Amino acid sequence: MTKIIITGGTGRFGNVLKKYKTKHKLFFPTKNQLNILNITNIKKYLKKTKPKILIHLAGLSRPMKLHKTNIHKSIDLNIIGTANITKVCAEHNVKLIYFSTNYVYQGIKGNYLETDPVLPVNNYAWSKLGGEASVQLYKNSLILRLSMTEKPFVHKKAFVNVKNSFLYHDEVVRILFKLIKSKGVINVGGNVKNIYDFVKKDNPKVKKVFLKKKSNLDMPINSSINISKLKKILKKK
Repeated sequence: MTKIIITGGTGRFGNVLKKYKTKHKLFFPTKNQLNILNITNIKKYLKKTKPKILIHLAGLSRPMKLHKTNIHKSIDLNIIGTANITKVCAEHNVKLIYFSTNYVYQGIKGNYLETDPVLPVNNYAWSKLGGEASVQLYKNSLILRLSMTEKPFVHKKAFVNVKNSFLYHDEVVRILFKLIKSKGVINVGGNVKNIYDFVKKDNPKVKKVFLKKKSNLDMPINSSINISKLKKILKKK
């Protein structure tokens, strides 16, 4: 049994993770118990629980426009908060697993490898890449560049001309604990599909919509990822 702290456990993915049965001992601290903007608070909680691993989910994701209208919050929660977590994990030699996003890639050609250049198209992805920067400095770490979404899909419409490598949250949970011994960067996602086709298999009523070239959504047209590294790791399990 390995003690694992999960930050951001009250979020969408965290709530799915809580339902998953595992041999590990999982801790889901509240924001008051573990405040990622308070290093003293982080140290106190880690000293109390003595974990071997910390999975860092906490941060700001939606609404996406908030990363434009309130950059202070985006910087605090996704960059500074992650840096604080990294510093404390390094001080206590706790393995750090950071949930990043496939949106750190440029999002034009698709099929991105972990070694490909990164160039985010929106502030959300920049903030997640900012978090990655601190985690990269700590060698006892793993960065997961995830392509995932909720089930059921939260929108009534889905893009036909936008490609991704989505997995649902519950599918990612089933993979997660097979990766905890890995280090470096791993792309985590599924097969390449346009978003409409991905959603349609579970929601036949979803409607088609097209992303316009001059759209102000700041959304990548093809952020699909190459998951060959992931498949090799899972094949060994």
